[in-house]
Amino acid sequence: MSITKESELIGMQRASEAVAYTLKEMRTYAQPGMSTKELDQYGAKILSSMGAKSAPYLTYGFPGYTCISVDNEFCHGIPSEKRILKEGDLINIDVSAELDGFWADNGGSFVLGNDIHQHQKLVDASREILRKTLDNIRGGVKIADIGHLMETEAKKRGFKVIKNLGGHGIGRGLHEEPGELMNYKNRFDVRRFKKNSVVAIETFISTSSTYATELNDGWTMVGNKGGYMAQHEHTIVVTDGKPIILTEMNEIFN
Repeated sequence: MSITKESELIGMQRASEAVAYTLKEMRTYAQPGMSTKELDQYGAKILSSMGAKSAPYLTYGFPGYTCISVDNEFCHGIPSEKRILKEGDLINIDVSAELDGFWADNGGSFVLGNDIHQHQKLVDASREILRKTLDNIRGGVKIADIGHLMETEAKKRGFKVIKNLGGHGIGRGLHEEPGELMNYKNRFDVRRFKKNSVVAIETFISTSSTYATELNDGWTMVGNKGGYMAQHEHTIVVTDGKPIILTEMNEIFN
């Protein structure tokens, strides 16, 4: 969507704060020995208390309220009573929701407890790449150039990007114009970021895979060549200068 009046900005801020606060609290709540189902239900309660409705549940009938992916799961992991979190797990939580007709999306990967499996370098790379990406997005900038920046930064750090996952427009629905915003340069893509537009920018940084493939459960995605992936995501408003980060409250940059 494009922000045309103050009431729309306020609506987007409220929806974004709901998902950002939920993500932050879920990250704090996650402990070894807990099931991903328990973590998801904790997040569902927070969303509900803020008047927000889970976007994947509402839009796609996803079997959970948030996406929780662990270790070799890249994204869209289904919360389960059987999946028990362990010290050193690489966890990704993605929270998106609708509130009063406005939609917002955010996510973040983190290492649970001590980094016994050396995932922190990947997590840090994803976070740094998102920060650098946001610093370079403004009205008029080519979308493909931002994809190029993301891929270049990943390669510099010895990582790859996933080529079939990307950010997206958002606002009055979960996925909107300008469509997908990929983590690599598509030289045929002539689109540019538009001032006042709302987009969800996400990194998909991986150790060995370049494509994500779906498991038999119809949701969970893993790498075509295995390995691990980290993702960080903010919903933003594009401006003439630095973007307005609507989901800043999630503290994924901390």
